[in-house]
Amino acid sequence: MKALLLEKPGQFRIIDTPEPAAPGPGEALVRVHSVGICGSDYGGYLGKMPFFSYPRIPGHELGVSVVAVGPGVTQVQVGDHCAVEPYINCQKCYSCRRGHTNCCENHQTLGVHCDGGLRPHFLVPARKLHVSRQLNFEQLALVETLAIGCHAIQRGNPQAQETVLVLGAGPIGLSVIEFARLSGARVIVLDLNEERLAFVRDRLGIAETVVAGPTALEQVQQLTQGQMADVVVDATGHNESMSRCFEFAAFAGRIVYVGITAKDLVFPHAPLVHRRELTILASRNALSPDFSRIIQLIESGRIDTHPWLTHRAPFADVPRVFPDWLRPEARVIKAVVDVGL
Repeated sequence: MKALLLEKPGQFRIIDTPEPAAPGPGEALVRVHSVGICGSDYGGYLGKMPFFSYPRIPGHELGVSVVAVGPGVTQVQVGDHCAVEPYINCQKCYSCRRGHTNCCENHQTLGVHCDGGLRPHFLVPARKLHVSRQLNFEQLALVETLAIGCHAIQRGNPQAQETVLVLGAGPIGLSVIEFARLSGARVIVLDLNEERLAFVRDRLGIAETVVAGPTALEQVQQLTQGQMADVVVDATGHNESMSRCFEFAAFAGRIVYVGITAKDLVFPHAPLVHRRELTILASRNALSPDFSRIIQLIESGRIDTHPWLTHRAPFADVPRVFPDWLRPEARVIKAVVDVGL
């Protein structure tokens, strides 16, 4: 069968790879239909994703159908349509035993640490499949992106009377915005790109946005009557933003890092972090219940996926169109690959 291999940064190649074996105990063989392209995929292509290894078959935002199941599998059946939870955890380490499966000490993310879904079929632990009777494959491929924002907001735990400031309105930032909005908190979004901010206002209904720049701090002060944000979620993955985001936090506020950088962070401790008694939180991946919750929210109409899907391409065109999706003028919110092989 064909697969799309990222041999090294900037170099895709369509390869022939063996068909997977029959599923073993606890496994399912799935047919891949839709693959969402994530910031991790762009980072891997650019050589900027710290956890990415090469050569690698990318793809971890997946809408699949079940082709076969192995012995002992009861949670899914042949023909089921599923979102894939791509965080393969060992179930044995200290983190897993305490329920922190998202940060398993032997963690493997499909398409990042091990081969992912840009191929027609592959084997996956059946416990990582989340069934929907209503969603189409493109919607199922969006569930993982939304799960990242869901978990980040759970880490920050905003309350209805609080203000959440989201830094960065890329796909991960947009997923954070969805769940910040659902929390009932006031939401303010800051980004460099005015077109992304217009999307946030027009398509997601977030009225208060700030363009990043010299006056951004003053604007947030004015919007919050000097109180600043109770929860600041940095979804930029940019070390300078992540080092300066403390300036936007209220006293006793919470900082949530959901973006990833390979560079060091530098910030003044005493006047900002200590004086304001800030809490710094990392947010990694998501948990299994997040996937079930998101599927229910989309099925019920509380999350509208239609504004997200802006670009599509068939499998064979990915090596050609992928560089274009990186260009700001392409205005990509979420690109989806149709694995119609």
